[in-house]
Amino acid sequence: MAFESVKKVAEADFPTRWGGFRIFGFEGRLTEPRPDCEPAPYAPAAVEGLVALVMGDIHSAPPLVRIHSQCLTGDVFGSLRCDCRLQLELALGKIAEEGAGVLLYEQQEGRGIGLMAKLKAYELQDHGMDTVEANEELGFAADCRAYELPAEVLKHLGVSAVRLITNNPAKVSALESGGIAVVERISAEVASQDSFAGYLRTKQKKMGHIQDSVMTEEQAS
Repeated sequence: MAFESVKKVAEADFPTRWGGFRIFGFEGRLTEPRPDCEPAPYAPAAVEGLVALVMGDIHSAPPLVRIHSQCLTGDVFGSLRCDCRLQLELALGKIAEEGAGVLLYEQQEGRGIGLMAKLKAYELQDHGMDTVEANEELGFAADCRAYELPAEVLKHLGVSAVRLITNNPAKVSALESGGIAVVERISAEVASQDSFAGYLRTKQKKMGHIQDSVMTEEQAS
C-alpha cells in the first residue's frame, strides 16, 4: 500500500531507564484504506503514525532495529496474554547493550484492528478461538499490519541496512521490498509462559513466525 507522503512531525531528547534516546514522531498518509482492515468507513486518505527511538551512531554500520506494534494491554498494563512487552524490553535492552539502534513503534494495536476490536477478539478467545480466528470472526484479516512506513522512516533517518530483531519473516520481506537491506535477523524470542504459549503456537503455525523454542501442540501432548 503506497504512502502519499511521509513526514517528520516532532523530535526531542528522550531519557529512559535503558539510556538516552532521541524520540521522533512520523506520519504517513495512505492513498487508500487497507483492505479488510478498517473497522469503519475512512476518508480517502488515512494517516498512520510511528514513533522512532534512536540511540547512538546508526550510520557507521547497520544498526540494530526493532519494528514493534503498539500493544497497550501488554506494553503498558503488562498483559500476559501475549509476549509484546517482553519483546519490547528485550529489544531496548539489546540496543542499550550495543549503545546504538532504532526502535520503530507503530500505531497498529491488535495487529492493526484497533483497541476496541482487539478487546472483542479477547472475548472471542475466552470462548475458544485463537488469535487469528478471532480477528477473522470480527471481519478483519488475520494480520492487518504492513511495514512500508518503517522502511520509509529508516530512509528519512539515513539508514539503508539493518540488523533486524524479529521472529516475523514478513517484517524482513517488507523492509527489503521497501529498499532496506536486512543483513542479519536477530531472534526476538522470549521465555514462553503458560498464559501465552497457545498464542505463540498460533503465530508459529498460522502466521509463519520463527519460534525455535515453542513446541507444537503435538509435541506438547
